[in-house]
Amino acid sequence: MKLHTLSAALVLALACPAMAEPGGAPAPPPPKAAPSDPSAEAIADRVQAFYDKTLTFQADFTQRYTIKAYNRTKDSRGKVAFEKPGKMSWRYTTSGNRVVADGTTLKVYEEENKQMYEQPMDQSQYPAALSFLVGGGNVKKSFVLHKLDSDRAKFQGGFVLVGDPKEPTPAYQKILLYVDGTTSQVRRVMLIDAQGNRNTFDFSNPVVNKKPPPDEFKFVPPKGTKVIKP
Repeated sequence: MKLHTLSAALVLALACPAMAEPGGAPAPPPPKAAPSDPSAEAIADRVQAFYDKTLTFQADFTQRYTIKAYNRTKDSRGKVAFEKPGKMSWRYTTSGNRVVADGTTLKVYEEENKQMYEQPMDQSQYPAALSFLVGGGNVKKSFVLHKLDSDRAKFQGGFVLVGDPKEPTPAYQKILLYVDGTTSQVRRVMLIDAQGNRNTFDFSNPVVNKKPPPDEFKFVPPKGTKVIKP
């Protein structure tokens, strides 16, 4: 199986096939201060400025993958770390799954199936949804943006940007960025694919510019793991 994007890998390896009943992934708490009413482009500039000066980012995350046709969900949680350029680590505490990129190789490990997908990063395109976190993306250059009403989106006091990819990707057709009105950090990322399925990541307890442990972006799978390469 060929992995075209990080988000495709996450959807496939970490959200399927197990299903859970709805209920669990909390919405990010709203920002404390009510912001002014800037344009979508101005909000994107603020987001870009924040992450351009961010060398490392660590947080707790919750993930909810929703299959629209069956109204079924899969909830997961764990810890994530990013370090520029191109490094990231997702530790799924609910399943033992791992997604690791060391700047050279992308690995997606499935604990339940005892298998790992491995691909050189120069053969894999990061979705712009997350690439600004690892130092390789620009929100305005990657998406045609418009703004949702924050009250209707139940994110009072912050901003919600909707982006249509300028270059088509099989992983998703639309992205929503929930932006903290005070800090300009992205608190939630939602990816929507052609079937209307949603993959939502909420970030909490963020720590910025603190060096992760030196082995955070290294991963050796357990003995007996089947390694699949494109």
